[in-house]
Amino acid sequence: MGRDSLTRREFLTLIGAGSAAIATSGGLAGIAEGAKPSRKPNIVVILADDLGYGELGMQGNKEIPTPNIDSIAANGVRFTNGYVTCPVCSPTRAGLATGRYQQRFGHEVNPGLPGTEAENFGLPLSETIFASRLKSAGYATGAVGKWHLGFRPELMPLKRGFDEFFGFLDGGMYYMGERPEGARGIMRNNDPVEESEYLTDAFGREAKAFIEKHKDEPFFLYLAFNAVHSPLQITQKYLDRFPHIQDEKRRKYAGMTSAMDDAIGRTLSAIRDNGLENDTLIIFLSDNGGPTGETTSSNGPLKGGKGIVYEGGVRIPYCMQWKGKLPAGALYDKPVISLDIAPTALAAAGVKAPDAKFDGVNLLPYLKKGANKGNPHDALYWRIGSMRAIRKGDWKLAKLKPTMTELYNLKDDIGETTDLAARNPEKVKELTDQLMKWDSELAKPLW
Repeated sequence: MGRDSLTRREFLTLIGAGSAAIATSGGLAGIAEGAKPSRKPNIVVILADDLGYGELGMQGNKEIPTPNIDSIAANGVRFTNGYVTCPVCSPTRAGLATGRYQQRFGHEVNPGLPGTEAENFGLPLSETIFASRLKSAGYATGAVGKWHLGFRPELMPLKRGFDEFFGFLDGGMYYMGERPEGARGIMRNNDPVEESEYLTDAFGREAKAFIEKHKDEPFFLYLAFNAVHSPLQITQKYLDRFPHIQDEKRRKYAGMTSAMDDAIGRTLSAIRDNGLENDTLIIFLSDNGGPTGETTSSNGPLKGGKGIVYEGGVRIPYCMQWKGKLPAGALYDKPVISLDIAPTALAAAGVKAPDAKFDGVNLLPYLKKGANKGNPHDALYWRIGSMRAIRKGDWKLAKLKPTMTELYNLKDDIGETTDLAARNPEKVKELTDQLMKWDSELAKPLW
């Protein structure tokens, strides 16, 4: 019997959730004999693609309204020092999915353009995606949008913990019915399908349908847009919202951002209309910084953008909402990272993962009332090819090539404008030593 054919009540009955053994096993903790089962929280992770740090209302942008994304921050917590593990797409997704630095298992760089990817590309089967852990705990699991974690049959979503998939496997996709040369097209589960709707709208449609289908059982929805990744393609409906923007390239980008916000709005409405807001942990972030020259994306006050380990490449919009459990309209200023999503989601669901060697941490104790006042992380690290970086406290050391070392104090200089390395040799040595120790623990890139 397929998991997606069961209601939550049927699933609990099937596995005998009234027994004391299961009641204390973690995934269904707290369900005692004869007691009414308490609902496990739904988990929704929304990932934008190539969205710049400065492109949302909650980040100070006044040019492109993003009320739906902003509402997640207004109803929850916005992380002002939120990071991802890589300044490009696929490695970030591998880290997010596992809660582990992707360099530990060789998933360090992008695989190449569609049709030319490395043959061994994909998230290694040695790693467990947290969707799989949620599925084992009775969650309905769905992925909508961009996958970019492998296209061989054993690496596709339905083999990595998802019950349902609608989206594409490659790193990029056109929005208007065509497909890039060599790309595999749109799929539903394992089968190719034709999609006539503007792709961002279609992903919003599918996210809403998944929520409606599974509203009576705990679910995990991974909604990974390809917006606002190039190419800049937009329907007239969204283009017409920005007649005041004269630059045509920028106007298209604004329309694409607005379309994504609408699709997220459909998703949030489905949660709200079904009375699930208090039962749903919602997380929004971008996979990396914006490629400004390509799409006009703004990384705000940050230096650099996609593809580089300056702040503009790895510091991203990041917020989290869980009504009734997390404070509303809160700012959290200590550094956090996308690695924290997996352990946070599993902790919210009451799922124990004793075999997981997470680099991320459960953020809930740092965000709830009476929160832990300590730092979630001693340091954050980056490596892609020859580039490396470490952030510890307010200090960030960046090595864009082995012969170049830069040091910045981000509290005083968020834009990384003043290199302090020459004035602080002891700090340079401390951070370099710590960075190199971490580096020594990593695997060689698999492709």
